[in-house]
Amino acid sequence: MFDETRLRVFAAIAREGSVTGAAAALHYAQPSVSHHLARLEAEAGTALVLRSGRGIRLTDAGRDLAARAEEILGRIDQARAELAAHAGLTRGRVRLAAFPSALAVLVPPAAARFARAHPGVEPALTEAEPPEALAAVRRGEADAAVVFRHTGEPAPEGFAAVSLLEDPVHLVTPEAPQGPGGRRSGPPRLRDHADRRWITGCERCRAQLLRACAAEGFEPEIAYATDDYVAVQALVAEGLGVSTLPGLALRAHRREGLHTAPTGRVRTVEVVTFGAPPLPAPVAAFVGALSHAAAEAPARDQGV
Repeated sequence: MFDETRLRVFAAIAREGSVTGAAAALHYAQPSVSHHLARLEAEAGTALVLRSGRGIRLTDAGRDLAARAEEILGRIDQARAELAAHAGLTRGRVRLAAFPSALAVLVPPAAARFARAHPGVEPALTEAEPPEALAAVRRGEADAAVVFRHTGEPAPEGFAAVSLLEDPVHLVTPEAPQGPGGRRSGPPRLRDHADRRWITGCERCRAQLLRACAAEGFEPEIAYATDDYVAVQALVAEGLGVSTLPGLALRAHRREGLHTAPTGRVRTVEVVTFGAPPLPAPVAAFVGALSHAAAEAPARDQGV
């Protein structure tokens, strides 16, 4: 049977790409990390890494074990959390990862509500985009994550999800869209801005924008890309392009003078956990607080 400490050391080596990086991440001495790796390879009966300059490359066996190690360690951490839950909601902490606009809008009222109800349990909050947040939950570095999915994107495998809200996607322009006879009524059409430059966000948001524009018969000219919704609005305000932003981003920061209008498209915001139910009591309580915060938020961003 593999030793848990050696698995944690090997998982860190795989993530960091070197023994030195793993030692720094774990706050271990480098010889200690090398010792654990050597013992793990002896237990496995095969080489797990190949030295490459100052770094390492995983062998095929190493890649397989690294993938399993993350899952095994995540389940060990969850089991410990479940056992700790038997002590009730009087001590401990809940670790939540959330993407920036959710961390700015949904998480603060949820954390405040949770803290009032359970003052002995500390909410530990981390900003992370969905891919990184899901990886943190799978590795056991976070207990839950607030993530989003665009229409058509599959749910992440192995996770339990609680839907929080449908987040409308808005067209953001420096002026109100105009039709042939003046202002248009109804949702704006992206193709009305086919001749303009566009500003996009993360890779997944860019892909969603390209799909939406393709559905309206054109390919947008992408001039700028940034995950920072404040920067997106600043670029639009200066006339450097048009963009789309979700309602949560506009609630978190709304620049004066911009025109926004819901496009009719939405993304699903949900809180996810990993492993079989039931959830540890503190995690379940925080999920409930998030659901309450989402229910109190405007369902369709009427004030944006």
